[in-house]
Amino acid sequence: MRVVLAEDLFLLRDGLSRTLREHGFDVVAAVDNGPSLLHALRHEEPDVAVVDVRLPPSFTDEGLRIALQARRQRPGLPILVLSQYVEQLYANELLASGRGGIGYLLKDRVTNAEQFIDAVRRVAAGGTVLDQHVVVKLLSRGEACGMISSLTSREREVLELMAEGRSNAAVATGLHITESAVAKHIASIFTKLGIAPADDVNRRVLAVLTYLKR
Repeated sequence: MRVVLAEDLFLLRDGLSRTLREHGFDVVAAVDNGPSLLHALRHEEPDVAVVDVRLPPSFTDEGLRIALQARRQRPGLPILVLSQYVEQLYANELLASGRGGIGYLLKDRVTNAEQFIDAVRRVAAGGTVLDQHVVVKLLSRGEACGMISSLTSREREVLELMAEGRSNAAVATGLHITESAVAKHIASIFTKLGIAPADDVNRRVLAVLTYLKR
């Protein structure tokens, strides 16, 4: 599986590259700046890109903006964002695209290689991987707070786990409830938010997040 990696810190970039290679990935480019990332995404045809948000030369949101640009040119390109921050505006655009795998993890909450590699594989396969703190940040915007105020505390817990890309079975395990209870909570969530349930977990999560951030 071909991977393009963008991280400006040498030690972290080198460590991530080694970890990916040790788990069978082909790191076709490991870059430390925005222009090099754009070139790699255009010419290396990666199966997935692992991208830091803040890259030279701007050190603002260079990496995420370039990843979004690449997805517009190649719809569905799987992108896993690694960041110390939640960039709400561009995270919203990334999630709202609705095609291909997407992920957004906070660096300091990735605690082991297995967690990172699992996230890369899930995103490359077209899945969704969202750190719970990212979900909470996205759902805590003023408009979103108003829209989810009708949800019960349990429904909000279910929604957050859904937004991490978890199946009904995984949600049930995480909350120590039955799958039938999860299904009822999900039905209630979509009824209250005015969104019809979808069969595909990824599209369902994107619909919920997009709706909540309108």
